[in-house]
Amino acid sequence: MGDVAAVLAEIVGDKHLLTGNQISEDYAHDEALSYEPVKPKYVAKPASTEEVAALLVAAAENGLPVTARGSGTGLSGASRPREDGLLLSFERMNSILEVDVDNQVAVVQPGVTLTELDEKTAEAGLIYTVHPGELAASVGGNVGTNAGGMRAVKYGVTRNNVLGLQAVLPTGEIIRSGGKTAKISSGYDLTQLIIGSEGTLALATEIVVKLHPRLAHGATVLAPFGDLDQVMNAVPKVIASGLSPNVLEYIDAFTMAAITYTAELSLGIPDAVRDATQAYLVVGLENAEDGRLGEDVQRAGELLTGLGAADAYVLDGPSARKLIEAREKAFWTAKNAGADDVIDVVVPRAAMPEFLSSARELATAAESGVVGCGHAGDGNVHLAVFCKDTEKRHKLLHDIFAVAMDLGGAISGEHGIGNTKKSHFLELEDPAKIELLRRIKQSFDPKGILNPGVLFD
Repeated sequence: MGDVAAVLAEIVGDKHLLTGNQISEDYAHDEALSYEPVKPKYVAKPASTEEVAALLVAAAENGLPVTARGSGTGLSGASRPREDGLLLSFERMNSILEVDVDNQVAVVQPGVTLTELDEKTAEAGLIYTVHPGELAASVGGNVGTNAGGMRAVKYGVTRNNVLGLQAVLPTGEIIRSGGKTAKISSGYDLTQLIIGSEGTLALATEIVVKLHPRLAHGATVLAPFGDLDQVMNAVPKVIASGLSPNVLEYIDAFTMAAITYTAELSLGIPDAVRDATQAYLVVGLENAEDGRLGEDVQRAGELLTGLGAADAYVLDGPSARKLIEAREKAFWTAKNAGADDVIDVVVPRAAMPEFLSSARELATAAESGVVGCGHAGDGNVHLAVFCKDTEKRHKLLHDIFAVAMDLGGAISGEHGIGNTKKSHFLELEDPAKIELLRRIKQSFDPKGILNPGVLFD
C-alpha cells in the first residue's frame, strides 16, 4: 500500500492524495438510496488530463479498480467506489476553458458544475440546456450518465448537446473525438459511445457542449386534471400543437402536495379544484418576444381546458420559479418522505397511461406504493417506491422494469444503470446485446480497471 500511495502521490502531489482517515464519508457514496456507502482505499484529485492518464497507468500496473466522481449527485450508484480501489475525483478540474460565441459552444473540464456553467454562459446571452434535478451536478457526471432533465422535451439530453470530448483510456492513451463541428461522419462515433457509459470505458477530461440563445421571456402554465389518464392523453396533443414547450411535466397530486409543502409554495388553486385533482400538467413556454409569448400562453390555456383540465393557471414569475425548483428537487422530497428507491423508467410517450396503470397495480398487489412525476414530453417516468421489504421491493422493481421494456421502453432514461439496477438490466436485456456491450468494454478496458461492477458483474 505504501508503494502504491507513493506512486499516486508523486502524480498528483501529497496534499491531493487522500488515504485512511483523510477520506471523508462524502467520497463513499452518491445519492442512490438502496446501497451502503463504501470508502475507497485512495482518493486522488488530478489537475490535468496528463495526471489522469498517469493515474490510470499506475492503476493498471497495480490492479487498482478506478471509479470516477464529479459532484456525487448520481442516483444509480455508479460513483460508489470499491473498498480496494482508487476514487478519481474531478473537483480540481473545474475550469470553463472557453465560451465560443460564434460557434455557440463551450469547452469545459468535467468538474465544472451546471450552476457555474449557467452563470458563465449567461454573460454571453447563451445557455447550456441540460438541467437535471440538481444544478450542483458536474458536466462530467452528465456525460457519464447521459443526464436529461425537464428541458429535454425541447432540447434533448446530454448526448444531443455534447459535440466532442477529450478522454483518457484505461491504458493511459489520450484521444479526442468530435469537436466544435455540428456534424461528423468519419468512422465510429466515439463521443456518443462514451456518453452514458458510466465511467466504464474512458474518462472525459474536456467536454465541448452545445449552447443555445438564452430567450428573454418565459411563462409557466399549470393545468390540474381530475384523472391521470387525461394528463397522459393530453401530452401528445400539446406536443403536436406547435407550441414547442421547453418544459412538459406531469406531477401526481400526492407529489405536488409534498413538494409545494416543502417549498412553502401556494399556487392559488381553489380548494375545490385541488381536492378533485389527481394530477397536474406543467407547461413551460419561452420566446424571444413578450407579445408572442402571451399569444402562446393563451393558446396553451385554451388547448388544456379543451383537453379536460379543470382550468389553466398562469403562474407569476416567483411562483413559477419556485414550482420548477421544487419539481427539480422532487428526489429530496421523496427521500425525506421515506422512499426506499427512486427509479426513472422511460417508455414511448403514448404508452405512459398503460405503464402508469400497470405500475400502480403491481404496487398495490405488492402492498407497496409508487408515486411521482416525470418528463411527460419524452416518456421519462420518475417514481418514488415505498416498500421496506428488500425481497418484495426487488421483485416489484423487476416487474415494473419488465412492463416498461415490454412497452418498448428502457429501465433508465437518464440516471443510468450503475450498481443499483444492474441485476434487472442483465436479466431483462437481450443476451446478445449484453455480450456485445461486454466486448466493447473489453476493447476499451482490457484489464477491467474502470468502474468494475457497474453495468456488468
